[in-house]
Amino acid sequence: MAGAIIENMSTKKLVIVGVILLLFQAFSFMVGGLIAPSPTTAVHYLATKCVDAVKGHQSGRWFMPWGPNQCDKIQDFDEAMSKKIEANDIVFAVHIPLPNKEMSPWFQFMLVILQFDIAFKMYNQIEDGAVATIDVGVAYRDDMLGEWTEMAHSIERRKLSCNFTTTKTYENEGRYYECDLLPFMELGNVAHKYYLLNIRLPVSERNKINVGIGEIKDIRLVGIHQNGGFTKVWFAMKTFLTPSILIILVWYWRRITLMTRPPVLLEKVIFALGLCMTFINIPVEWFSVGFNWTWMLLFGDIRQGIFYAMLLSFWIIFCGEHLMDQMERNRFSIYWKQVGPIVFGSFCLFIFDMCERGVQLKNPFYSIWASDVGTELAMAFIIVAGICACLYFLFLCFMVFQVFRNISGKRSSLPAMSKARRLHYEGLIFRFKFLMLVTLTCAAMTVIFFIISQVNEGHWHWGDYTVQVNSAFFTGIYGMWNLYVFAIMFLYAPSHKRYGDEQSRDLQDPCSHDRRIAPSPLDPLPLSATGLSAFLCVCKSMHQLTHCSLAVIENKNLFLTDLPS
Repeated sequence: MAGAIIENMSTKKLVIVGVILLLFQAFSFMVGGLIAPSPTTAVHYLATKCVDAVKGHQSGRWFMPWGPNQCDKIQDFDEAMSKKIEANDIVFAVHIPLPNKEMSPWFQFMLVILQFDIAFKMYNQIEDGAVATIDVGVAYRDDMLGEWTEMAHSIERRKLSCNFTTTKTYENEGRYYECDLLPFMELGNVAHKYYLLNIRLPVSERNKINVGIGEIKDIRLVGIHQNGGFTKVWFAMKTFLTPSILIILVWYWRRITLMTRPPVLLEKVIFALGLCMTFINIPVEWFSVGFNWTWMLLFGDIRQGIFYAMLLSFWIIFCGEHLMDQMERNRFSIYWKQVGPIVFGSFCLFIFDMCERGVQLKNPFYSIWASDVGTELAMAFIIVAGICACLYFLFLCFMVFQVFRNISGKRSSLPAMSKARRLHYEGLIFRFKFLMLVTLTCAAMTVIFFIISQVNEGHWHWGDYTVQVNSAFFTGIYGMWNLYVFAIMFLYAPSHKRYGDEQSRDLQDPCSHDRRIAPSPLDPLPLSATGLSAFLCVCKSMHQLTHCSLAVIENKNLFLTDLPS
């Protein structure tokens, strides 16, 4: 074995590879910023107040706010009181989308946020801890003249969080409370053209249902869905990147299997990272356009969780395999203390996701944040995952520091080497440090672009062009991690290039001199996948030689010609 490609490829070729990857990275950002529209669109709806004049509230009846079969409407509650219409007979109806528009499977998901317009009244104020009970149903159809088909029906409770900013006096009656937005509904697929929401606020003083919630004037909804244009660009990227990563994955593993030795731990972890990247790339979302797969959001979260858990584990093992000062390497079991928090944190996030989106597969109105217990449980999962992330980051920084310190300490052995070998190992050290800096840069860019996408207005104007920052964030970061995994598999694939028989022997078994001359408790060390580890192992061997017996030192002429490699 003559090391990995990153060690044996000429600097000129590495620069060419790096420039090509940078061009693809810039292209991935440009695709999102200049070609794709904004990732999501928010549409505001004002509920229409319909009157259910049928006693007993016939089930299966749907109230349409407009169109040929529209309901009997009232403008406000004062009109309802003048007509002696009870609160239980009022239905808030919302048609999604707006008139003369259609929903599309390309929208992928639909999130609905609810907000109450509540007026202040001295005799009807919002009580502390007030909870609104909502009787809601959603139906769909694909023809404007067709019958509505019920999709889901539920009775939900939402805790009100409202604040009245002025003094509570009679002069300020009629002013509105400032109420927080409430999670209302989430659909994992938009398979139909038209949706209809019917909302009731049942009142029962005996059972204290919807008592002490103030005087509700209107119900407003905000519908958020993914833009169809962005979806097409996203699918196109996945379709292009899937065969690219799959081809390099097959090529990488073929090179591993051609070796005369079994694959080492680092090579296995890199292969697993490539598998996870391929798994997240597979564009199964194409099927969601033709099939009503409501579980696609949950499936997407699981795929991302698996990839990021594998990526974090790879960084730990990658650093650990280059330390060389530990007694044992090349075994996954010695990393359980480091990988354990990653698995546990990922499992907490998975449970949190299942508690919300898993339940939403049956009840799209469910929200884990709607109750105090659910909120505390969700916060507990997020806090535990955050603690695990902080511990991981601190430990990773410690391991990177150890690796750099270890390498710096071994550099004192370089002057004793031949010029060609010294230059070779100096190049390995520089390339390894550069790769670690690239890794940190990728992680930093992910955080930076995420923050930018949250605090800016969503787009920048650059001359005659409009740059969609949020779209550039999604496509750019997604392309960046694909290019990162591609580069890792390419650069750390076994190289067939050799620098002569002596170098080849030393790289294949860097501690062979140590085993011939001075056996130690560390022998036999596991074979490493990289020449940098070989360099560290040789430096350790040289250090151990100073403790050899006098009889061995007298035979120094026997091995000085081979030392060090």
